[in-house]
Order: sequence, then structure tokens, then C-alpha cells
Amino acid sequence: MELLRFTTAGSVDDGKSTLIGRLLYDSKSIFEDQMAAVKQSSERKGLQHIDLSLLTDGLRSEREQGITIDVAYRYFATPKRKFIIADTPGHIQYTRNMVTGASTANLALVLIDARKGVVEQTCRHSFIASLLKIPHIIVCINKMDLVDYSEEAFNKVVEQYEDFAAKIDVTDIRYVPISALEGDNVVNDSVNMPWYKGESLLHTLETIHIGSDENHSDARFPVQTVIRPHAAEYHDYRGYAGRIAGGIFKPGDKITVLPSGLTSAIKSIDTYSGSVEEAFAPMSVSITLEDDIDISRGDMIVKDDSEPEVSQDLEVMLCWMGTKGPRPGAKYHLKSTTREVMAIIKEVSYKLDINTMEKLENAGDIKMNEMARVRLRTTQPVVFDAYRKNRITGSLILVDEATNETVAAGTILV
Repeated sequence: MELLRFTTAGSVDDGKSTLIGRLLYDSKSIFEDQMAAVKQSSERKGLQHIDLSLLTDGLRSEREQGITIDVAYRYFATPKRKFIIADTPGHIQYTRNMVTGASTANLALVLIDARKGVVEQTCRHSFIASLLKIPHIIVCINKMDLVDYSEEAFNKVVEQYEDFAAKIDVTDIRYVPISALEGDNVVNDSVNMPWYKGESLLHTLETIHIGSDENHSDARFPVQTVIRPHAAEYHDYRGYAGRIAGGIFKPGDKITVLPSGLTSAIKSIDTYSGSVEEAFAPMSVSITLEDDIDISRGDMIVKDDSEPEVSQDLEVMLCWMGTKGPRPGAKYHLKSTTREVMAIIKEVSYKLDINTMEKLENAGDIKMNEMARVRLRTTQPVVFDAYRKNRITGSLILVDEATNETVAAGTILV
């Protein structure tokens, strides 16, 4: 079954956690003991209804404040598709958490309160989604029950969002009027909005086409480990294992190993179930080569017709996650795909105001949750693509050498 990863985005009280709770509840994806615990918690809070947001807000501080702080991952499946949901926080001080949850998503659900329309956090999170090259956005106009299921209120919000969306780089945007509290158009079609002729949210999630989101033209295979069984049956076996990050590989393909530049041809492609005649992203495989050449973890196998960039200088858009800003001259472990090298921040070109999309030059130090374009210099060559070309080979993280804390996540620009 195909797997769809999606994230939630939007302002603080737009009902993201309630929507996910409603999705899980109405799609029969909750165990009885979980439901019993949520009912008890709702009663203790003196609520007349079941608070479905408690299904995802797991931290005590989240339940007390009624907000999402950490990224909560939830898993469920329907007969048509499997899903991983990243419920991300709306507050500006948790921007780094939102970036973490959205980094692997195929799709973003942007919630908007039908009464308030597009607000600052709606724009901020949509802009982050476009920066992270999430190809699909579903705008869920929530709390339609509080505006009497008005088509006019729905159309007004759609018009506001379309005006904003003209400024961001997302091609597939859809709109669904919902009530997460009452369940309208979440899993089941709403009888209260006969004017809406589109599909329910779950039906859209089940049928939206994501097969072409992967880069199938540029072959990329970061090597995770070398397999040498040393068994009588596989005495001379040397396989290079990992997950394909792009393109299609077949036995007989001419390949180059980067950054060394050594060349060979694919002898076989093996999986747990046996050999295959074709492998593509995101399959995990073991590749054997015709020649016995030096390959180790961190190298990348690519096909000769479309090679990536290899450089020690990177232009990167960073989201700073550390509680303290970067120290002058500090060294960081840079991790990109399976490769790890040391790096320093050579220059900060500008900071990005994610509320106005304005570039702030000479803006001083980078603080937590801020985004900045920087130039990195690495001690060894890094094999990469621009993030817009391949989200896997174009992303990286920085880890503080002293504290082992992940201090930044970045997308490679060129």
C-alpha cells in the first residue's frame, strides 16, 4: 500500500489536533482503551463533549494549556492508503518543531478558522511549507458550524488565501470546508453544506496523486553500509546497502561513485525478497558492482547521465534550532544523506522574515526559530543536489561538536 505523510499547519486555535482526532475517530483508527482515557480526561475538564484533541496532545503541559508544543506522530490506515500524520505546533516559538514535522511530508493541511480568515500564522506556516517544497496543500476551512455553514464565509476565506498563495511556490492547492468538532466533511460528507460539491478530506487524502513527487529522473543512491556476509554460501558477496534517494537503477547500468569518481557497472540489485530487475525511490536495496572498488558509508552511487554537485562550499537556507546562536568560528558536524563531515559557517548573507518574506541584510546574530541564508565550508567534499531538485540529497542538519545538539536544519539552494 502507498504511504502518505502529511503535516498540519495553521494558527494556534484553528483546531489542528481536534481535526486529527476526528480523522482517527471517524475512520475507526482508535483503540477502545484510548477512547476511554480521552472520555475520562474530557469529563475531568468539565466538557459536555469528547475532546478529540487529547488523542494527539500527549504532553501534560499541552493538555493543561490546550495547545500543541511538540511534534506528535500518529499512524493510521484505510483500505486505500497508509498515513503518517505529523501534528505540529502553531506558536511562533515552536517554528523549529513545525519545520521538523514538515520536512518529510508529501502534503500539508493548512487549517483556517472560518471566522478569522487568513492570519499571520497561516501565512508563516504556508510559506515554510513552500520553502520545504511540500508539493500539495489542502486548505481546511474549519469551524464552519460557527458561521452557520455559510458558503459566502467559505468563499471569502478562499479568496483571501488565493491572494496570499500567489506569492509562494506551491502548484497544487485545494480547499475543503469542514467542522472538525462536528465531523462535517472530515471523513463523511456533510449534510449541512449541500453547496459544496467537492470530496471530503479523507477521500482527498486517499486519492491525491503523490507517485510523481519523487525524482525519478536523477539516479541517487547514498551508501549506508557495506554488506560482507562471510558465509560459505555468499563467500565473495560485497553489497552496498541503502535507500534509493532518486531515479531508477537496473543491472547493467554504468555508474559513478562520488566523491571519488570511480566507475563501474551494476551487477545485481538485491532485496530481502530476492533480486530485482529494477529499483527506484524510495526502495531499500543492496547493489553489487562488476568491479571491486573502494566504497564506504557516505559515498553516493549515481548514473553517468545525471551527476549531482560535488563541492566544499554550500549555499544553504538554515532554520536555527539551537537555544544559542552560532558561535564565531565554531565547527559543526554536517550530516547530509549518509555523509558526515565537519563544517563552519563562513558567512550569513541575510535573515528571512517569515512573516513578511522580507530579506533582512546585516541583521546580526541568528536566534532560535529564525531562518537565514548562509555559506558553509566543509572539510571534505559533499555530494548534493539543490533542494528543489531532490528533497533528500538537498537537505542537511548541523550538529554542535561540543554538545552533540542538533542546532540547525537546512535546504541547499545551489
